[in-house]
Amino acid sequence: MKFYYVYILLCSDKTFYTEMTNNLERQLQQHNSGNNKFSYTSSRLPIRLKWFLQCTNPSEAIKIEKQIKGWSHRKKQALIDENWNDLVEFSKNYTEHGNKIK
Repeated sequence: MKFYYVYILLCSDKTFYTEMTNNLERQLQQHNSGNNKFSYTSSRLPIRLKWFLQCTNPSEAIKIEKQIKGWSHRKKQALIDENWNDLVEFSKNYTEHGNKIK
C-alpha cells in the first residue's frame, strides 16, 4: 500500500511550511539540503518536522494540505500541540466572533 504524508515544518524564522509528499524521509532530506535555492525553506534552515499525517488516498492528502495551508499560524500551532479546544476556537468565523488573541 502506498502512503502519502501531509506535514508541517517549523522554519528557523518561526514560520510554518505545509506540504504533501509520498516519501516523507526523502522530502525532509531535500528540505534540509538547501539545494533548491528557490524553495521557501532554503533560506529558513534549519527546519524541524513538527507534525505529520499519513494517508492512503492522495486526493485526501491534497485536500488536507490545502485546508491546513489556509490556516493561521496559531491554528497550526494548536494542531501541532493537539490543543483541540484552541483548534475549535481558532476555527470560528471571525466576522461573527471577533479575532480574540489569547
